Amino acid sequence: MVTRLLDRVRHEREQRGLTQEAFAEQAGLQYKHYQAVEAGRKLNFTMATFEKMAKGLGLEPWELLVPADLARVVAEAQAKYGRSPQPRSRKSK
Repeated sequence: MVTRLLDRVRHEREQRGLTQEAFAEQAGLQYKHYQAVEAGRKLNFTMATFEKMAKGLGLEPWELLVPADLARVVAEAQAKYGRSPQPRSRKSK
């Protein structure tokens, strides 16, 4: 699971044309720390690091956890219709 997440971060970083160093700076991370995380040498990174990586990509953390296509569809729907719909409450009998 973690390696898939890191593959996604790497893919998103590369799509934006960012080097590891530029991305680390943009995300507010130390370059060497980010380099070790992306390379898979440091798989026990914190939630704060995960949130910084998401913000550095201009994404919400949840968007890194779902398939890219689904995240894109949800983001487009939110942009078109506003916030995401609230789940319907179940009526008790």
